[in-house]
Amino acid sequence: MSSWKVVLWNDPVNLMDYVVWVLRSVLGQSDEEARRMMLVAHEAGHVVVDVRSREQAEMQALRLRNHSLRVTLEAA
Repeated sequence: MSSWKVVLWNDPVNLMDYVVWVLRSVLGQSDEEARRMMLVAHEAGHVVVDVRSREQAEMQALRLRNHSLRVTLEAA
């Protein structure tokens, strides 16, 4: 079974605190890890927030998109 990366892209629309809240709520990240991911996306343009099977990655991406975040999948 292949793995897929869930990639979060920088978002100039949503507030940083909102992105952190979504990462904590949806992915179960700690506050520290969610803030780190948000800052990487903000500074580098994108960050890998999860790596899973394709079906699981698609579900995570959908959950994040449902919170208005820009997310794509890439083969790991």
